[in-house]
Amino acid sequence: MKKVYTIALMAFFLLHDFRLFAQGDENDGGDLEDNDPPAAPINTKLIYLAIIGIAFVFYTLQRRKKQLN
Repeated sequence: MKKVYTIALMAFFLLHDFRLFAQGDENDGGDLEDNDPPAAPINTKLIYLAIIGIAFVFYTLQRRKKQLN
């Protein structure tokens, strides 16, 4: 029973975006595209995310190395 619950919960979280964004409002041109620029661009802080990710990898490797010794 627990496995069925886990699979259903995972499917909900993976597929709920489709349900939320499936329909859009049509503009005057008849298409669903919005010509406004994005409110918050995703690429402004990617370098910080990459640095934190690399630091986390080094931390994890050092910790694993200490566990093996």
